[in-house]
Amino acid sequence: MNKFILPIVAVILGVLIATITKSKKSWNMKLMLSFSGAFLLALTLFELLPEVYEYLPSKQTGLLIMCGILLQITLELFSKGAEHGHVHIHKQETAFPWMLFVSLCLHSLLEGFPIHEHNDMVYGVLIHKIPIAALISMFLFQSSFSKSKITIFLILFAFMTPLGTLISNTTHLSETVTLSINAVVIGIFFHISTTILFESSDGHKFNMSKFVAIILGVGMAYLI
Repeated sequence: MNKFILPIVAVILGVLIATITKSKKSWNMKLMLSFSGAFLLALTLFELLPEVYEYLPSKQTGLLIMCGILLQITLELFSKGAEHGHVHIHKQETAFPWMLFVSLCLHSLLEGFPIHEHNDMVYGVLIHKIPIAALISMFLFQSSFSKSKITIFLILFAFMTPLGTLISNTTHLSETVTLSINAVVIGIFFHISTTILFESSDGHKFNMSKFVAIILGVGMAYLI
């Protein structure tokens, strides 16, 4: 049950953090994002990548991973990078951000698929979603949207990843199709995690705190 519950817990924790802190400046978002990016990237390398290359043709696997990267880039044209911490909602904005909502939901749905046979990946999604959910919640709370719209947005966002896992578990897809979807998700994870790591840099200067956060993220991913 953890594979269904933990992604929801991640969003709940993100909302609680946003409610308590009120502002992303009151907690070290860059360190949290660095840790989550390193953890997700390492877990993808340790858990998902070896299997898809073992059972799928290497060139096909590489193409599918590239498709995942391109898919995530396309989604970010609409979400403006909310999947890795960029949320742009103006306080005066009253129109519901449908493009942001649909892009985030599709991304969350897809990231639930690899959890089907890789329960360790649920921890990568958990760590990834907490700071992202917190940032999204902060900007939603500061917007002019009604509380009911914000609540519906966050509830549907929370349940998208478990829905992806449920679909993966119940549709009895062939191993080739499942691994192909996983390869696409690898590309999505690669793009998100590397973007987080690069964007959290401060003018390409060495940052000991960030370096430690990355090492911790990789070390924890290796140990689980």
